[in-house]
Order: sequence, then structure tokens, then C-alpha cells
Amino acid sequence: MATTITMPQLGETVTEGTVERWLKKPGDAIDKYEAFVEVSTDKVNSEVPSPVTGTIREFLIGEGTTVATGTPIAIIDEVAAADPTAPPSSRAAMAQSANAEPVPGFNIPQIQVKPAAASAPAPASTNGHSAAKPEPVHVGTPEQALRGVSPAVRRLAREHQIDVGAIRGTGANGRVTAEDVLAASRAAPARPASGTSTYGEPVPGTLIPLAGARRIIAERMVESKHAAPHAWSMVEADVTNAWKWRAREKDDFERETGYKLTLLPFFIRAVVESLGAFPLMNARFAAPSGSSGQAGIYVEKDVNIGIAIGLATNLVVPVVKHADKLSIKGIAIASGELIDRARKNKLSADDLQGGTFTVNNNGANGSYASAPIINAGQAGIVTMEAIVKKPIVTEEDAIAIRHMMNVCLSLDHRVVDGYVASRFLADLKRRLEAMGPAGAL
Repeated sequence: MATTITMPQLGETVTEGTVERWLKKPGDAIDKYEAFVEVSTDKVNSEVPSPVTGTIREFLIGEGTTVATGTPIAIIDEVAAADPTAPPSSRAAMAQSANAEPVPGFNIPQIQVKPAAASAPAPASTNGHSAAKPEPVHVGTPEQALRGVSPAVRRLAREHQIDVGAIRGTGANGRVTAEDVLAASRAAPARPASGTSTYGEPVPGTLIPLAGARRIIAERMVESKHAAPHAWSMVEADVTNAWKWRAREKDDFERETGYKLTLLPFFIRAVVESLGAFPLMNARFAAPSGSSGQAGIYVEKDVNIGIAIGLATNLVVPVVKHADKLSIKGIAIASGELIDRARKNKLSADDLQGGTFTVNNNGANGSYASAPIINAGQAGIVTMEAIVKKPIVTEEDAIAIRHMMNVCLSLDHRVVDGYVASRFLADLKRRLEAMGPAGAL
């Protein structure tokens, strides 16, 4: 029976996907739940599993093609599942077949099976059990080895040009983990300048193909810059008390939660309070749709804060949902979990959607001021810049050393005027400077 596979919807708001790479070719056998295509959207890259066991008949669209969700992309000729009542000889044949096609989700090695000689019975052991040892094993081809690990680890292996089949896995059932791939990458000898160049490991004098997430990021940034008239503003905030508050709490927080306490959750808490005072900053421009559609400004009901995270090969913006309902501690845990999953390539499509405003911690890399591009569909993005000790003239005309930080805002001028934006920034500055040092997380 032929089964038509359609472009999946990888998230509630996702309406289209791009076939980045076919993981199989026509005529290949495929197991149910085995990945056969890598699909990218404006939210996330995912490897899509087959819903049936069978043989690939044909692919209906080419690599690099973008189609709407629900569009047919491939046809698989389905085969019946193995009959558990089959006679032993048939089951042995099926076992050998399964040996060549490992079960998805497990790193099962390819075992070399030899028929037992009738005249050579297995030697007995002193405890009454057979003392025969299994034959040596090997992992088979790299493609077979790839079937035994998660899509995120497979993607990481491709980015680092690591042969998963040559790695000894340290995970459950011998599965190769992300840590195994990274360790193999660190141990690998440096590639010559004439080798393949990637975004994570650029090689001077070579071309990095613009594909996958990098292509989508480029398209979305151009789209945002062209569609939204960007404006920019900056204030300087004294975060000395917040800095002391964080220093007082950080050791206990890490022992309790396992996450490091940075100034980011303090900053996000101040941002959501200011968004509550200035709802237009938590809005988006709504273009007209249809013949009777009307343009307008949609004020978001939820406050969902995107956190811009720069990775070696990608930029992701996971979202802290309902951040206005969370304490500083709650925001710290939620953002810590998202950052941890981002670094391990374990973010889901749902983690990356629904943002209404974005925060970017440029200061972690020493940036003093920046003008970021707005995340499409939002009214603004605000940055935490580097915290610098500076001599400041106090209200009492004294000189004091304070922890100072620039706060930069890019805004969509279709949604927000400079008057509203400057008041928002002034309110954010006031809230940051009022934090701590004796508060409660």
C-alpha cells in the first residue's frame, strides 16, 4: 500500500517548511519512526520520522524547496509488520535483516552471525551455563550508526564533520551523545584550509554554503529590516544594587537549582514590569489581510520574552512564556532551562514560538552599545550591554564607583513613537536602579 507523506506542521504558527536534505534515496528501505528527511522552518530544524515501514518510492519535491504544510513531499510503499508466529527459520532471517537495519532509538551494533558447527558443541562452564562468547561487533556504516542516535546529535555530527560510526557511545545502550560528538571534534586533527568550510568552523579562502538555519536567519533579518522602520535609543542605568543582590544570592541559587544566577533574570523581570506599564511595547503591526482587511496595531495579551542566544553555528531565540507571571527566581530557572537546551541542540519548535518581545544579553561578550534587528512580528528588542565600573557623581555631589550598564532599544516605528519608547526606557532604568540589594528572589 502506498502512503503519501506530507510536509508536517512543526509548531502552531508554522505554515510552511523547507526540505533541507533527504536522508534516504528512492528504493531505500525505511523503518517506522526512522528519520528520512530534514525539514527547516523559521522556528527550528527537525528530522522527520517515517510514519510507516516500507520502501521509498519517490520524492515529490527537491532539496531546498519550500512548500506549505500539508503538501505531499514523498511516497512510501508500506510493507506489513513481521509476523511473530513465523517459524524459527523465518524469524532467523528477519533477525539478520533487522541486524542490518538497527531499531530506531537504539545504538545496536551490526553482529556478524556464524552458523554453529554440528560437530563442535559449545564448551560448558563450571556454573552450568554456556561459556561461548559472542562474536566481535562493529557499528556498520556511518549511515546505520546515525540511525541509532537522536536527530540533534546527527545534526551536530554533520556540523562538526564527525563520523558517528567511528565513535564509541557513552550513553544508554551505547548510544552516541552530543558530548561524545563534541569530544570527538575536539580530539580530531585540524583540517587543511582546502577542506569543507562551515559556519561553526570557517576556513579562510572557502565558501560557506548558505543553507538551513543560516539561510532562514538571513531571510528573516532582511525581511524585518525592510518591513519595519527601525528606530533606536539608549539609556545608562546604575545596576550596582542589583549586582550586589545577585552576588548575595548566586551561590545558594546554584546549589538549589543547578543553574548559575546571572543578571539576565533581574533584567527580564524589570522589562516585563515596564511592558505592563507600556503595553504598546508588547504589540505588533498587523498588516491588512483579504479584500476587507484593515491594518492596525495588535496589543498582545500574553507577555512572552524571547532570549536571543548566539551559538557557534546558529542564532536561536527561545521564549520564556508568561514571564509576567514569574518571579525573578522563576524567570532564572525557565531561562536557564532554555539556555541549557539551546546549547545541547534540544530546543523544540514550541520553545521558539510565541515571543512578544525580545531581550538580548550582548554585554556577556563585552559589547558596550548595539542596535539589534527586531524579531519579526514584535515591536521591539532591548539589550543588556556590558556592566562597567565607573566613577559617577551622586545626587550629593560626591564621587562614587558604581556598576553602570547601557540599555539599548530597537523599535518598530510603525507601532511605537519615540515618545512612548523613551518613556519605556526611562521606566526600565528606574526599575533596574530600584532593585535590591535586600530583595527576595
